[in-house]
Amino acid sequence: MSAVTTPEQPAPSLVEIIDFKWLMAGDGHRVHVEHLQADRDYACACLALAAGSRVKALRDTAARLAASLGMPLPAPAPRAGSPAAAGIVRGA
Repeated sequence: MSAVTTPEQPAPSLVEIIDFKWLMAGDGHRVHVEHLQADRDYACACLALAAGSRVKALRDTAARLAASLGMPLPAPAPRAGSPAAAGIVRGA
């Protein structure tokens, strides 16, 4: 586990994180705030889910949170039930 922020980089505001948490909940994903703050891999996974959301407000919030964390927004994770999530590749 690696910390999400470094001493040189300020942590994102708690309001920013809570906004993200509730928007994720509205999209059907649970986010553990302390885990998000302490584990970069977990944060990346959460941000990737958000990047693949159909909800623009969630995608925008994820982009702002990624910038606050000093990390690029990960590629969108496949949504459950999508062909990519099921391992089905088109054109193969």
